[in-house]
Amino acid sequence: MAIKILLLMILCHILDDFVLQPICLSNLKQKSWWEKNDPDKMYKNDYLVALGIHALSWSIMIHLPILFLLAYNPIALAISVFVNFYFHFVVDDLKANRHEFNLAQDQFFHFIQIIVTFLYFI
Repeated sequence: MAIKILLLMILCHILDDFVLQPICLSNLKQKSWWEKNDPDKMYKNDYLVALGIHALSWSIMIHLPILFLLAYNPIALAISVFVNFYFHFVVDDLKANRHEFNLAQDQFFHFIQIIVTFLYFI
């Protein structure tokens, strides 16, 4: 059962990070897209909203196997969703805006998040 949960978490990661994330959201997470396409200073931080939407979606998605297949503590689940949201947000910002990570490093850190989350609940 544990391996099934881990594999489902990885599948949920792949679905949310690649399949369900449209190109427009991927672009909207980039500060440079806003600077080029809508330079009005009113929108200068809107990339943070796009980053947040994706990070929250991803964090909820990787927790679905835990939610449906394990007995869990709702407070622990909420804390884990928040912690994963925060780290996914930071990692994606480091890749999309600060250009400190490439795609391989971005994915490595997301897999570490999944493994740590899995170990926390198992």
